[in-house]
Amino acid sequence: MKKKQIIGLVIAAVLFIAVGVSSVLTNTFSQKMLNDSVGQILTGDYRFNAPLSDYIAIVRVEGTIQEQASTGIFDIPEGYQHQTTMEYIDDLMEDSNNKGILLYVDSPGGTVYESEELYLKLKDYKKATGRPVWDYMAHYAASGGYMVSMASDKIYANSNTVTGSIGVIMSGFDMTGLYEKLGIRYFSITSGEYKDSSQMTDEQMAIYQEQVDEYYNKFVSIVAEGRGMSEEAVRGLADGRTYTAEQAIDNGLIDSISSFEDMQAAMSEELGVNNYYELEGPSGVFASLFAQVKDLIPKSEAQILKETAADMENGVPMYYAEQLQ
Repeated sequence: MKKKQIIGLVIAAVLFIAVGVSSVLTNTFSQKMLNDSVGQILTGDYRFNAPLSDYIAIVRVEGTIQEQASTGIFDIPEGYQHQTTMEYIDDLMEDSNNKGILLYVDSPGGTVYESEELYLKLKDYKKATGRPVWDYMAHYAASGGYMVSMASDKIYANSNTVTGSIGVIMSGFDMTGLYEKLGIRYFSITSGEYKDSSQMTDEQMAIYQEQVDEYYNKFVSIVAEGRGMSEEAVRGLADGRTYTAEQAIDNGLIDSISSFEDMQAAMSEELGVNNYYELEGPSGVFASLFAQVKDLIPKSEAQILKETAADMENGVPMYYAEQLQ
């Protein structure tokens, strides 16, 4: 075999091996990306992929502020995601490129626990970083939605925003008459006089009223601190009513009325940062497909009744604007 032929064969073999290795690596990388993407869609995972330059982070609070439910294959996350938002703010604390938070609130409120937890997390962010939080209120920023806004340095609202509703609600159904009509006898075996609240007595109502009053007093204190008002002044506004943007600014509950774009421009000018970033969730063809498939799955009458009762009256103390339902 001639020398040139041998060299040609060696070169061909090297190229074959190189192409093979490259193909394997490419396939492995592509498979990993596919697995990660599908996993992100199926689990409702959100990923922090912030810019490498200075930016302002948009944190969205849209929908009812409540515990984040686990998701299944057909459960595409919708609305406010509490645990994801908490982790997002933690990531922002650790990122030196982040220069502030724009809190976008479009919420009628939520549970006492999650509303206050988010408020405190935003306070922690400011204390740990020294960076500002500005707030923009969209359609609603009521009750718990207003509470989380109290962590902000400046509060802007759309001219048609409904806000306020400073107060607490705890509600439930008295099913006694329905049970009797259906021939259903309810019984419970308890260890104490007040363990079962299915048939509410005056004494039990008084117990729960004390709890509601405690949460209300805490809410008033948070608003007083956030708006630089006396608690007496806040109580004069905090009877549960909602306020228009104009009423809110007249009462000192917000700072300014503007469009979202004008608010962004003002924040960018003050901080000297024009780049904005917000967390991206699962999206695309698969997410859309799974959402449509989920809608096609029929629900039983019992499931519909259960979901309706859970959504409307669950006995959990809420910072929630009931009139906005």
